[in-house]
Amino acid sequence: MSIHVVSHPLVQAKLSELRDKRTSSHRFRALVKELTTILGIEATRDVQLQDVPGLESPIAPYTGKAVAPRVGLSPILRAGIGMTDPFLDLFPEASVFYLGLFREKVSLQPVEYYQKLPKNVTVDTLYLLDPLVATGGTASAAISILLDWGLDISQIKLVSILGSKPGLQKVADEHPGLQIFACAVDEQLTEDGYVVPGLGDSGDRSFGTV
Repeated sequence: MSIHVVSHPLVQAKLSELRDKRTSSHRFRALVKELTTILGIEATRDVQLQDVPGLESPIAPYTGKAVAPRVGLSPILRAGIGMTDPFLDLFPEASVFYLGLFREKVSLQPVEYYQKLPKNVTVDTLYLLDPLVATGGTASAAISILLDWGLDISQIKLVSILGSKPGLQKVADEHPGLQIFACAVDEQLTEDGYVVPGLGDSGDRSFGTV
């Protein structure tokens, strides 16, 4: 499994607060934003740059740098909404392609209810944003949608605050070559598909619908 776990002390402290059932929805959203910013920086370490000649500082001319690839973001609704703005802070010109998927409660299988991708691929690199990977079914289905659109697996990066080991392994097995970035990996899942100790339902906790 090609997974990059961000083990910075600040990440682990914020993640501990995120897990806490006493954390308010307002604070939960703030923590998601803070953790996503750190994840975003880690996930973009290898982004390619291009020269921008002909610039001038107050002192002298210089050749600057700019992000070379066209960047896309695909937040998985609804929890992925909270990860969108931090990535837009990093890539203000990025295209955003929301993917509507939910996990059916009995079968635990993903159900697609919304996507509006352009006819042709319009990005070079895409960050799939999903705060919590539990069984892995939803993330894997989202990746399949993006591959069917025309992206190569090398162009997709999954960015998740927390994932279960079985869920992340499922995603990696079904999509070899995928890069995954996370703050932590929990070992277990309950029978009804919740990560242990996890953080509960990230969408419910973000929007106060617990």
